[in-house]
Amino acid sequence: MDAGRTDGYRTDPVNWEQRVSDAWASLDQRSEEEFLALIENLVAELSPESGIGIFERAASLDSTGHSDRAVPLYRQALDLGLIGERRRRAVIQLASSLRNLGQPEVSVALLMAEMEEGSDHLDDAVRAFLALALVDIGREQEAVSLALIALAPHLPRYQRSLANYARQITDETP
Repeated sequence: MDAGRTDGYRTDPVNWEQRVSDAWASLDQRSEEEFLALIENLVAELSPESGIGIFERAASLDSTGHSDRAVPLYRQALDLGLIGERRRRAVIQLASSLRNLGQPEVSVALLMAEMEEGSDHLDDAVRAFLALALVDIGREQEAVSLALIALAPHLPRYQRSLANYARQITDETP
């Protein structure tokens, strides 16, 4: 590994990222065992303390129904200073896994905090998963409002009206 490198890559990052992308694209064509082994082999090419590798391992477990095993890995990846889009994805996926494991309050807290971070193309994903967690804790009106706000920009018409109506849902609650 290059002494100046802190991203955990021990291989060409562009090539590695393409191979990881190809692996994820093949998820539905592989058995669970085959897919997990493929991700493990790719992660083995990185430094053991690579937040990127730990995140990819967590995501592979999560995507194959092992949220319980993914949660500590997401936390570890975040603790190691995961940055950029992967950091945001890790927060979303951690929150979703926690919700699935019966901890919707923790999920809400993580996603509410994430909404305060910067804005990017994952904003609607944050809102969508937050809406699910809000339903689980009995805050359905707020969930509907968030879901509609996330949906509004994608409509061919009525974006402004729908967004305004969605905001009014939570403004009118006692």
